[in-house]
Amino acid sequence: MRILLIEDDDAIARVIRRGLEQAHYSVDWARDGLSGLEMALNQEFSLLILDLMLPKMDGWQVCEELRSRRFTIPILMLTARGTIDDKVRGLEMGADDYLPKPFDFSELLARVRALLRRDKVNRSRRIKIADLEIDTNTRRVTRAGVEIGLSHREYDLLEALATREGQVLTREVIQERIWMDEDSYSNTVDVYIGLLRKKIDAGHDVKLIQTVRGVGYSVRRPEDEDQ
Repeated sequence: MRILLIEDDDAIARVIRRGLEQAHYSVDWARDGLSGLEMALNQEFSLLILDLMLPKMDGWQVCEELRSRRFTIPILMLTARGTIDDKVRGLEMGADDYLPKPFDFSELLARVRALLRRDKVNRSRRIKIADLEIDTNTRRVTRAGVEIGLSHREYDLLEALATREGQVLTREVIQERIWMDEDSYSNTVDVYIGLLRKKIDAGHDVKLIQTVRGVGYSVRRPEDEDQ
């Protein structure tokens, strides 16, 4: 699993990164809030570890911006400020957990594992976007109550878009997430988007699968189309 660490203290970041890599996680590191936000929005991560006191954009702002864009992956906040007010503010901004410094790495690792387990359970649920419903347990998809038959790849692509509702996924991110290390042609994503549109949007006035020219694709609710 891939984790994004946003921490400006080099010594702390190196300890966290080394420990997580020894626990077999892949870790990307950003040293300021702004570059961390850009990485989080444009790449695929399973968890975000976020310091509060950051240059360029603090952790509260990063968290608030991600949640406003329906960024749903777990966020673990780290901070030297351990007051109840700070903790409450972080959780209200959308953080999933809060760990004050100094901390023992074993506690951080336990919290990381707990958040990843919780996220896996939360994703085993029903996703509803307008009249489209996806049961992630059974991989059953319906629109307006009518069941839609999808291939394995088509389903994986739809779920990847739907779990990031309103967020644009680039072709590169989609290829990495769906096809991983397998060979795929440059137009593979476009071909599968076309197949999905025929099954999901054809015959419906409201089109849920959107193209953002030069960037990628997203699934959006009707009320979001003009935003």
